[in-house]
Amino acid sequence: MAIPAKNTVCLWYDGGAEEAARFYADTFPDSFVRAVHHAPGDFPSGKQGDVLTVEFTVLGIPCLGLNGGPGVAHNESFSFQVSTHDQAETDRYWNAIVSNGGKESACGWCKDKWGLSWQITPAVLIKAVTNPDPAVAKRAFDAMMQMKKINIADIEAALHG
Repeated sequence: MAIPAKNTVCLWYDGGAEEAARFYADTFPDSFVRAVHHAPGDFPSGKQGDVLTVEFTVLGIPCLGLNGGPGVAHNESFSFQVSTHDQAETDRYWNAIVSNGGKESACGWCKDKWGLSWQITPAVLIKAVTNPDPAVAKRAFDAMMQMKKINIADIEAALHG
């Protein structure tokens, strides 16, 4: 038996843990499904033999998907922040999440179809909004505030005034 990670992110799903884990594994590098565990008996939101938990990794982060049932919804207090290197990578991840039943939000945020929040964040954006020159940082921040999916060319234009 493999030694479990010291810290694992547990994500509550209403029956979609396995589908979500497989989507993440197909979408992001260093992501995979490790194991699917079926309930040994009936539980409040399912029956014996239903998928109860899924062990998976997203971008190197160990996770456990729990099919805990309705009543506990994901919200923005937890999100995966995915650093991207260029517009193609930004577009690929954003489009994968949104086109698979997800929803766009503001400033590089989106939600997948299970309600989990993602920040698809180009590295240039972080560098821009933390620029030591407050005027440069503000221009980049103001540009970001007008976006849903981050447009790197517009952030770079804001950097240069």
